[in-house]
Amino acid sequence: MMDFKEKIRVIEDFPQAGVRFKDITTLLKDGRAFRAAIDQMAKHLKDKHVDLVIGPEARGFVVGTPLAYALGVGFIPVRKAGKLPAETVETGYSLEYGKDRLAIHKDAIQPGQRVVIVDDLLATGGTVNATLNLLEQLQADVVGAAFVVELTYLNGREKLPDLDIYTLVQY
Repeated sequence: MMDFKEKIRVIEDFPQAGVRFKDITTLLKDGRAFRAAIDQMAKHLKDKHVDLVIGPEARGFVVGTPLAYALGVGFIPVRKAGKLPAETVETGYSLEYGKDRLAIHKDAIQPGQRVVIVDDLLATGGTVNATLNLLEQLQADVVGAAFVVELTYLNGREKLPDLDIYTLVQY
């Protein structure tokens, strides 16, 4: 069992004073560690009979696409508003440092498809809640969420009481 925490760099005072940023790029550049992380997440999700992996921009793409590949399923990107070319549904959300809007193609998911949300970080739960809102609009069956890192002191998990959440590393 790999200690993924050893592979994640902590950067003090980024993006602002007092923040201890968890930088997963050091895990991503280590091929063995990256593969082990994806394999461990896939092992956790294999019995959930997932149809699609949903990844919020941008690091959800980095983690979600290899996970979708490992599970043998499709990947659906959730993008910032205005970035997708076809008809979308959108929702607003709050970030740790501001507000933004997310969008997903309207035809990305068929009602009842089993999906899992995958991202690099669970912090306040804002991005996940916005993604859940989009998936509800498309009538997806959300079977869980998986993250590389969870910042437990920001209580994001508590804001998602009905969601099965899996994380590799907790701070």
